[in-house]
Amino acid sequence: MNLITVFGDIHANLPALQAVLADMDARGLPNRYCLGDLVGYGTSPNDVIALIRQHQIPTLMGNYDYGVGHDSDDCGCAYKTPEEEARGKRSIAWTNAHTAPEHKAYLRTLPMTIPLQLGGLRVLLAHGSPRKINEYLYADRPEAGMERLLDSVEADVLVCGHTHLPYHRILPSGRHVVNAGSVGKPKDGDPRAGYVVLSADDGVLDVQFIRVVYDVEQAAQAIEATDMPHEFAQMLREGRG
Repeated sequence: MNLITVFGDIHANLPALQAVLADMDARGLPNRYCLGDLVGYGTSPNDVIALIRQHQIPTLMGNYDYGVGHDSDDCGCAYKTPEEEARGKRSIAWTNAHTAPEHKAYLRTLPMTIPLQLGGLRVLLAHGSPRKINEYLYADRPEAGMERLLDSVEADVLVCGHTHLPYHRILPSGRHVVNAGSVGKPKDGDPRAGYVVLSADDGVLDVQFIRVVYDVEQAAQAIEATDMPHEFAQMLREGRG
């Protein structure tokens, strides 16, 4: 295998997922993998899970998937203010109430990591980090810590999500850390859905970030039509946290 297509952090945003899958189809991209967080914040948890299952896409367990799969009131998220925490509590309560039992059972089956071979490189897919499902690996993480993390899992390339901020970082060792960004809840100021394509030939990695226009207003208005916190709708429109 010398090419993989990786996406994640859909967060129950069906229009974004549909647009991304259609874009992948148009580009003829194979070997698709999902980094998890299918649910939370958006209003279509069942439809998103059903579409992922219909396409038989290998999928990791995100922190939100773990929480909803276990009917927990904790999504494993990090909050900076009491207001953020209150919105988060409302979000997971709404998602728990609106996710079908069979889909919660599916979420409980998802793995924490997926190891792959890509053009001679050892690749590991993780939602947050290989250590912890909800660890945030930001682009400014000290190099030494990143190197130790890749040492611990014997990987040449780590592909993660969770932060909703896409980046590709090449470490002094020549190894790579790639964040795939987010399909359904970008936080980098660009409201378009995002995913990443990795290809490798003779150990040389190429990383292509792709952004896809989708009907943001449809997703935003769907939130505003429910008792989910309406602030989430404006975050979609602005592509922010």
